[in-house]
Amino acid sequence: MVQSVLGSLVLGYRPLWNAARRLAGVQLYVQSEGAALVDAPHLLRTLQELWTASSPPLLLSPRSQALLGELLEHAPRGTPWIEVPGAWLADPGLRARAQQAHARGLRLVWSGALDHLPDTDTARLFDNSLLHLSSTDAVLALQAARAAQGSPLIAGQLYDNVASRALLAHCLDGSGALAVAGWPLEDVLHSLRHQPLQPAHDVVFALMKAIDEEQSIDSFEQHLGEDPLLAYRFLVYTNSAALGLRTGVDSLRRGLVMMGYGSLSRWLSDQLPHAATEPDLRPIRESMVLRARLTERLMDAGVGKDLRREVYLSGLFSQLDELLREPLGAILRRLPLSERIYDAVVLRTGPYAPSLEMACALESDDAAAIRQLCETHELGLEHVNRSLLRVLSELAVERPH
Repeated sequence: MVQSVLGSLVLGYRPLWNAARRLAGVQLYVQSEGAALVDAPHLLRTLQELWTASSPPLLLSPRSQALLGELLEHAPRGTPWIEVPGAWLADPGLRARAQQAHARGLRLVWSGALDHLPDTDTARLFDNSLLHLSSTDAVLALQAARAAQGSPLIAGQLYDNVASRALLAHCLDGSGALAVAGWPLEDVLHSLRHQPLQPAHDVVFALMKAIDEEQSIDSFEQHLGEDPLLAYRFLVYTNSAALGLRTGVDSLRRGLVMMGYGSLSRWLSDQLPHAATEPDLRPIRESMVLRARLTERLMDAGVGKDLRREVYLSGLFSQLDELLREPLGAILRRLPLSERIYDAVVLRTGPYAPSLEMACALESDDAAAIRQLCETHELGLEHVNRSLLRVLSELAVERPH
């Protein structure tokens, strides 16, 4: 049996968000495991097999010069974007490979600091750039925005280290950035701290529509699970005295069965007028849902459906403290959830903890942390990487018509 290339890599990811506050693509960190060279053509074929027309565009970010060189040398036309750190172009061999790759029609992305842009000859090799904003860049950009003067930011580029909501708005709304890498969750939530956060209007509305269309209970459960606040509020309500159920509701599925669709529809109608329409919250919600999907996918294939639902909730509720501004333990103790969920989310112990910890680690390029978790929890790199790629490939991206 031929060994999969996915067993010889450490992957990680970061979402790219556009001006509509929707997923524009995914940055995929790629690092070789050990000293052996990665089979770049095999990796690219694997990605091609997993990706569909609706999957998000990829920005491949190799974390070593050797791996970048392999990708530049072997990647065919039509390969996803490849990030090329500007500092690495000081190596004549790597620069020559970048020139040859550009000549073959590869789409390369220069990465580096905004205040150290490439010279004209170098810039011609690249379709786009991922520009890192320093604290000085951020100050100058925001000063320009306040004074209604020309911004130092360049339209149509990708931006990294966008650490505040004000800078985010300037990048995406004021300067025409193509996308930002990551999202300033803490600053966005801090700026909204004086108002209680509510479930997303579009998720509440989609669930009401699904009920009107008499879709399946699986569809209802899926919609409920697409917003951590909605899922949490639903479980709080189904366990409240107002509903008067005799037994505790410990899952979305059980709540749907016990509540009945008429009561559910009325409850959602009560939620809709107060539901959140703030676009800056969408990437936060979708990132939390992505973590939940990945946590569930990382569990062994033999785990039954009911336990998979618990694993999903472990991932979905793992950042409720950020949304509700309370300790996680206090939040989860209000619900009669499985102790396995509490143990994983609050104590980081128990059978679901390895999947949740790995899902969190994959949200970065910290290969050492991922390797350590694989070793500690006896997780295979191939399983981890394939789980990640399958979840990412299933994300749907709206493309311009």
